[in-house]
Amino acid sequence: MMSLCDMPPSNPHPLALVVDDDARLRLLARTFLEQAGLVVEEAASGEAALAAFEQRHPDIVLLDVTMPGMDGFEACAALRRLPGGDRTPIVMLTGPDDGESITRAYEADATDFAQKPLNGAILAHRVRYLLRVNSTVEALRKSEACLANAQRIAHMGNWEWNLTTQAFHLSEEGRRILGRPEPDACITHAAYLQCVHPDDQRLVKDAFDATVTQQTRLSVDHRMCGPDGAIRIVHQEGEVACDAAGRPAALVGTIQDITERKRAQEHLDFLAYYDSLTGLPNRLLYRDRLAQAVADAQRHGHLAATLLLDLDRFKLINDTLGHQQGDRLLQEVSDRLKTCVRNSDSVGRPHDNRPSPAGVRDRSASLARLGGDEFTILLNRIAGAPDAAKVARRILASLAKPFHLDGQDVFVTVSIGIAIFPLDGESADQLLKNADTAMYHAKQSGRNTYQFYSQSMNASAGERLAIENRLHKALDREEFLLHYQPLVALETGRIIGVEALVRWQHPELGLVPPMQFISIAEETGLIIPLGEWVLQQACAQARAWHEVGLAGLRVAVNLSARQFQRQNLLHVITRILLATDLNPRCLDLELTESMMMQDGESTSATLRELQALGVRLSMDDFGTGYSSLSYLRRLPLDTLKIDRSFVKDCTVNQEDATIIKAIVAMSHSLKLKVLAEGIETEDQLAFLRAAGCDEAQGYYFSKPMAAEPLTSLLKTTMLERRSSITTAV
Repeated sequence: MMSLCDMPPSNPHPLALVVDDDARLRLLARTFLEQAGLVVEEAASGEAALAAFEQRHPDIVLLDVTMPGMDGFEACAALRRLPGGDRTPIVMLTGPDDGESITRAYEADATDFAQKPLNGAILAHRVRYLLRVNSTVEALRKSEACLANAQRIAHMGNWEWNLTTQAFHLSEEGRRILGRPEPDACITHAAYLQCVHPDDQRLVKDAFDATVTQQTRLSVDHRMCGPDGAIRIVHQEGEVACDAAGRPAALVGTIQDITERKRAQEHLDFLAYYDSLTGLPNRLLYRDRLAQAVADAQRHGHLAATLLLDLDRFKLINDTLGHQQGDRLLQEVSDRLKTCVRNSDSVGRPHDNRPSPAGVRDRSASLARLGGDEFTILLNRIAGAPDAAKVARRILASLAKPFHLDGQDVFVTVSIGIAIFPLDGESADQLLKNADTAMYHAKQSGRNTYQFYSQSMNASAGERLAIENRLHKALDREEFLLHYQPLVALETGRIIGVEALVRWQHPELGLVPPMQFISIAEETGLIIPLGEWVLQQACAQARAWHEVGLAGLRVAVNLSARQFQRQNLLHVITRILLATDLNPRCLDLELTESMMMQDGESTSATLRELQALGVRLSMDDFGTGYSSLSYLRRLPLDTLKIDRSFVKDCTVNQEDATIIKAIVAMSHSLKLKVLAEGIETEDQLAFLRAAGCDEAQGYYFSKPMAAEPLTSLLKTTMLERRSSITTAV
C-alpha cells in the first residue's frame, strides 16, 4: 500500500502564481507550466500578487526579483506573513549570474530560485519537485510516523549539537547523507566536521561558531566526503536553542542533499553557454569572450581577429542525407576545426570563473558554434592579418578532406569572413557584423575561400593567394633562375666566390622579388623542392666555371629552416655534389643565426655531419639574434657574415662601428673568417678593411647578375689577377 508520504500532491492540477511585470515572461512561464499539468494564475506586480494569493491560495509562487513598486524581495516577505504563506514554496526568478539576488532571495525566505532565461524542462521539473516536497512536508505535519520516510524523499536529515557535551546527534537520513548509515546516531561535533570536505572545513566551522556566538540563523552550502570518497553537496540550516536562563544550549538544524539540484543548475549553465550538439561555446559565451579580447587589445595595444565560418551548401547535404547525418557532419566539422586553433587560444567560461559543467568536450572559446552551420573563431594577440589568413588556409585545407557519412564520402567547403580589431571595428558587435559581411563576399567570390573585411587586406590576401597558386606551377614551368653576387677578398681585391640568389621570372607578373614569394614558399613547404633546385643549379654552375679555368671559385647557397630540419638533408647535398662533380669545399652553406640557436644538440650534430662532408658553413645575419657566445664557440663554422644593418651606418654611427670591430676580433679569436654584406660606399669599404674584415659583398662591387654576364667579370678578375678592387670590379 502507498503511504501518505509517497503520494503525489493531493491536487492533480496544482495552481501556480506567476508574478512578473514582463508579460512575455509570464506567457513563457505559463506555457512551460501548463505543459507540465499546472493551472496558472498571473500577476503583474507585487501588490497584485498579494491580492491573488489571498483569493486563490496557490500551491506555488514564481516571483520575479525586479519589479516596479514592490520588488520581489518585499513581496516574498509579505507573502510569508499571509495565512498559508509560510508553507507555500516561493521560487525567485533572478538574472543569470546574479549572485547578490540569489543571496537576498534566501534572506527573504524564498524556497528556491531559478535563473533567466527560463528553460522549460528544467523549470517544470523544479516546480514539480518543490510541489512534491511541499506536499511531503504537509504530510509530515499530519503524521510524525512518516517523518523518516519524508526526510528520505526530501534528501533532508536533522541534527542537534549539544554545546555542553559536544555530542552531535544525526537522524537516519542525516547519517545516510554522510554515508554512515550505522545505527549509532551520536558522534562529536569535531568528528562531524571531519566529514566535511577539507577545502570547506574552515567555512563550515566559522558558520557554526558565528551562529552560536551571534545567535544568527545558520545557512551554508558545502561539500561532504563519504567514507568511500564520494562527494555530496549539502545545504544546512540551523538556529540556536536556549535553556531556561536564555543561554545557548544547543544548535539544531537540518542537512539536505542538494547534489542533484546543483547538477541540474550546472546543466542549466551548460544549456546557457554551450551548444548541446557539438559541446562548443555558443553565441552568448563567444560574444563574452570576444568582448574580453577587445578590452585586452585596447588595454595593451594588441590586434585580435574574429573568423566567421559558414559551410557552403550545407542545406543540400542536410536535405539529402537527413538531419541525423547533418548533425553528425556538424560534429565532425567541429572536431576538425578544433585542430586548426592553437592551444594558446583556449579560454574558459564567462568571466564569473565558475567550474565548467561535466561533459563539456571542449572549453575553448576560441572556437564556437553560433547556430546552424555557422562557426566562429577568436584569435587574440595576433601579430597581423597574415596570422588570421594562415588559420583560414589551415581550415580550408582541413575541411577539404572527405567526411565519411552513412557509407559515403561527403565533401564540404566553407566560406570565411575575417574582421581585425581595431581596423575593422572597435567592439565585439562591430567585429561580428563586419566578419559576417566579409563572409558574404567570400560566398559571392565563389565559396571555399576567405575574405578580409578591409578592402586593402582583401587585395593583399588575394595577391598572396594568387602568388601561392602560381608558385605551385613555377618549378614545373622552369620560371626560376639564379643570379649571383660576387664575394671579394679584401686583402687581395679578388673575387673568391659568389652567392646564389633565386629569382622568379613569371610570364605575367614579370620578375617577382624574393621578399614576395620566399615566405610563402616557406609556409607552404614549396621551399623544399625550390631549395633543392637552387642547390642543384648553383653547384652545376660552379662546376661549369671551374671547367673554364675559374678553379677554386666557391658558391654560397642559403638554406631555409625547413631544409635544415629535414632528416635527408645530408643525403640531398651528397647526391647533388656527386651529380655535379663539385668539390665540397667549393660549396658554402649559409644558415641564419636563429636557425643555429634552435634545438642545440640536434643542430650541432647536423652541422658536424655537414662539416665532415667537407662543405663550408657560414652564419648569416650575425648580430641580429640572441646567440650565446659559449655555444657559438662549439659550432663547426667557417665564416660569420656581418648583417648589412651594421654596415649601413658604420662610418657615422659609433655603436655600429664598435659592434663590427668586436665581431671581427671575436671571430678571429675563434679562427673564423668574417664577411661583411651590403657594402655600398668606398668609405664603408675602407672602414671594414681597417677593422680587419676578411671578405665582403655589396652593390659597391656588383649587383647580383645572371651567370652569363658574370662569367666575363670572373674571367677578368680571377684569370688576369688584378689587385685593384675598383678597377677590377
